Amino acid sequence: MTGQFTATQASGEVYALGEGPVWDPDRQRLLWVDIDAAAVHEGRLDPATGAVAATTAHTFGTAGNTAGNTAGNTAGNTVGAVAVSADGQLVVAEREVLTRVGTAGRRTELARVLPPGAPSRLNDGAVDPAGRFLIGSMALDDRKGQEVLARLDGTACVRLDDDLTLSNGLAWSPAGDRLYSIDSTPHVVWERDYDPATGETGPRRELFTLTDGMPDGMCADIEGNLWIAIFGGGRVECRDPGGRLLATVEVGAPNVTCPAFAGPDLDVLVITTSSSGVDLAEHPGSGHLFTARVGVRGLATPYWVPPQW
Repeated sequence: MTGQFTATQASGEVYALGEGPVWDPDRQRLLWVDIDAAAVHEGRLDPATGAVAATTAHTFGTAGNTAGNTAGNTAGNTVGAVAVSADGQLVVAEREVLTRVGTAGRRTELARVLPPGAPSRLNDGAVDPAGRFLIGSMALDDRKGQEVLARLDGTACVRLDDDLTLSNGLAWSPAGDRLYSIDSTPHVVWERDYDPATGETGPRRELFTLTDGMPDGMCADIEGNLWIAIFGGGRVECRDPGGRLLATVEVGAPNVTCPAFAGPDLDVLVITTSSSGVDLAEHPGSGHLFTARVGVRGLATPYWVPPQW
């Protein structure tokens, strides 16, 4: 699969820092977050046109307001990622903690990942082939090499990495036996062996480095190729696990944050973007969702398996 594609603007709404699209097949809905607004959004995807209609928003508190924020974070909350269970529960990565949102809307803190008041926040997350949620963090200052990638086991967090700077996109191979992860600041895509049955990993090794733009969010297709958002580059790149460029999707916004395959056939690539700090007169597509058909289907996103209390 090779090619040059152009994404189409899919949403009417503008998001400050759109991120982390997730397809929920049982409810035929799309989930994504606006990190800076501390919000999880739900919407409907029209697979024929690629249009996304926002339907519901869940907010988790803003600067100086801890309403709805079970962590009580007064530093200004964020929402880095969301995942969904088979029965419709959500796990939401707030600034420092993971929060469970029940099907009736009740919110409970699952686990604290970062210490209170840390100069960091939770960032990108994803569900492994067995239903475990993985989440990374990013520095909010100039510190380097002190951020984490953690796996939620029940209500305990197991650290896989503790030497990152901006933990970002996560994806697995079609067999689930390899985990790919991004550290955006050094522009590195990492690889390690992964045991879906236990969540145990092998040693981390550098897969490849991107030199033309910052890698951000990531997903995988059924052929095992990686689709990587290039923040600041206005595109999504498809690369094989050896780093060879196979395809490019041009996006009408410079700060492209994350791709995900969605729709009943997982053949619509949904792409989030950011409007924060962008001249909207020059880049009016910034902050919108985009979609593209790229001639390949994505891997199904596993449902999160919540802890049993």
